[in-house]
Amino acid sequence: MHNIQRAIGTLVAMSPFIWACGATFPVPTQRMADAQSAERSALEVGAATEPQAQLSLSLAQEQMAQARKAIADGDNERADALLIRANADAELAIAIARERNALVENQKATAEATAQRDTNVGQGAVK
Repeated sequence: MHNIQRAIGTLVAMSPFIWACGATFPVPTQRMADAQSAERSALEVGAATEPQAQLSLSLAQEQMAQARKAIADGDNERADALLIRANADAELAIAIARERNALVENQKATAEATAQRDTNVGQGAVK
């Protein structure tokens, strides 16, 4: 019985420290770096000029701004969630821009192939 009382007393005495350790959420520096990197990549692949990608890029930028404010306010957990969303939106902008770039390149290649075929037919190389 004495051991149980001692254990309870220890837990009661330690509870503020245990609570304090769980109460703090670290600043999400890695998530911020990941979101910023995804934003830069989206800009590099042309997301700012593709209307569908612009929306996702804009959302990512807004969420990053909100995350900076949340960090300044000490709400690191909210900032973390915002940065997860920002990264996802920036990655979506990258995917949309890359898809658009691939479609444009495909159209160019098709046009070039058609022109080459027409040239070949005109020269009698192909019937």
